[in-house]
Amino acid sequence: MFTLDQLQGFVAVAEELHFGRAAERLRMTQPPLSRQIQKLERAVGVRLLVRDNRKVELTAAGSVFLEEARRLLAQADGALDRARRIQAGSAGTVRIGFTATAAYGVLPSLLNLVGQARPDVDLDLSEMVTREQVSSLLAGELDLGLARPPFDSTTYASRLLHREALLLAAPTSHPLVSRGRPVTAVELLNEPLIMHSPTRARYFYDLVVRHFSVADDNVVHWVSQVLTMLWLVAARRGVAFVPASATRLGIDGLSYLPLDGVPTEPVELHLLWLREARNPALHTVLQAVGDGFAQPWQG
Repeated sequence: MFTLDQLQGFVAVAEELHFGRAAERLRMTQPPLSRQIQKLERAVGVRLLVRDNRKVELTAAGSVFLEEARRLLAQADGALDRARRIQAGSAGTVRIGFTATAAYGVLPSLLNLVGQARPDVDLDLSEMVTREQVSSLLAGELDLGLARPPFDSTTYASRLLHREALLLAAPTSHPLVSRGRPVTAVELLNEPLIMHSPTRARYFYDLVVRHFSVADDNVVHWVSQVLTMLWLVAARRGVAFVPASATRLGIDGLSYLPLDGVPTEPVELHLLWLREARNPALHTVLQAVGDGFAQPWQG
């Protein structure tokens, strides 16, 4: 096999057509350069150059090999440059997990922000609930999550990215819609509910039961995805508690009502990663997000 030094020596001689000038260009003497060319020709198995005391010429094989040598050297330079950029974090891949509702607003903004600040970092996306994100981060299958709290602060670091309101989704024809005021807990006591699963959508389940009394007898469906809830509400199966970002889905026949006695923006979405994460590209992405979002770091 030939070496990159041999290729560089051959390209220099082929372009200069003079061993002395090629040696000066490579900052070496002629004898070792001649030996490099001889070793290259033995490795390739053909004569690449014809030389005498007056001139150097490329053979037909040498002319073809010159283009290949330039291509190989360019690829080697590119590989070295990419390796250095990956080590520095300016290139590479960051695997991001996100909840379905994050895709309605925060995720596109984050992707655009990172794309502008770190265009050579590839972002690999996977939709999954928070519980799955936490497990995948720990298993090394994800680098970053867009997830709902709480998290183990000894294992994970997080950043609050977004807050939003909790609303009640109801069919537009529902009597609650025409009242023109926030819906109270008393008004919901006998309403059929499409409710967040206490196992697969624990964050929203805990948030709702913190402010409202939810009787199992009133729950007609337990689901984990907000989009599914909205389709069931549109089918008049009941009403549902959803984040304000759900209004962007534009499903016909739905109204979104404010809730009485609930904090203004109780729904939180956090950026989540392992404290001991070693992917250099992750840290440059975090820096880009830190520069572009105003929320403070958590943990």
